[in-house]
Amino acid sequence: METYTLDAKDKVLGRLATEIVSLLRGKNNPDFMPNKDSGNVVIVKNMKEIKLTGNKLFTTKYFKHTGYIGSETFTPMKEIFDKDGGEELLRKAVYRMLPKNKMRDQQIIRLKFEK
Repeated sequence: METYTLDAKDKVLGRLATEIVSLLRGKNNPDFMPNKDSGNVVIVKNMKEIKLTGNKLFTTKYFKHTGYIGSETFTPMKEIFDKDGGEELLRKAVYRMLPKNKMRDQQIIRLKFEK
């Protein structure tokens, strides 16, 4: 169980997310096993200075549906970025890259942000 600190200044969102997923899962350890949780903690700082390539900030929309008729909502990426400085964007990207199993919720808790 180790703690890693990453600086998000001038890093691309998706590439940073893949690096975080690798560290959270423990793929950098010599004793990596896909069915074991490594317990690594990742702390990310300078999230306000993360880089988004292309026109994604204005064209990407996040979809949410509760299951009721007519309850679908589309939230633009810019609105989420302005609200919390990109922390939620990175959390969503990492969460969707983690394997869909019982360990995913435990691993995403260990992704922390430094103000």
